[in-house]
Amino acid sequence: MKGSVDNTLKLRLKTMIFTECDIEDITPDELNDDVMIFSDASGLGLDSLDALQISMGLQNQFGTRLVDSKEFRRRVTTINALADYIQPE
Repeated sequence: MKGSVDNTLKLRLKTMIFTECDIEDITPDELNDDVMIFSDASGLGLDSLDALQISMGLQNQFGTRLVDSKEFRRRVTTINALADYIQPE
């Protein structure tokens, strides 16, 4: 199953991001799957330190390592895009 249609995977990704980045202002359920994670529209207020935390969380929980900043920016755009990267089919 493609990641972007796997609601369980998407909730796991959101929960990981919220935990790694200590986000408490909104809940994972409030984050739209198609909103740009590092944009103002997401309401997350993420910065480069958060990107490092997310990268570490992806490695710890999903065995996926995105250490190159260009690769990270290409893959970690939206929850749907990240889910498809983690689980392409």
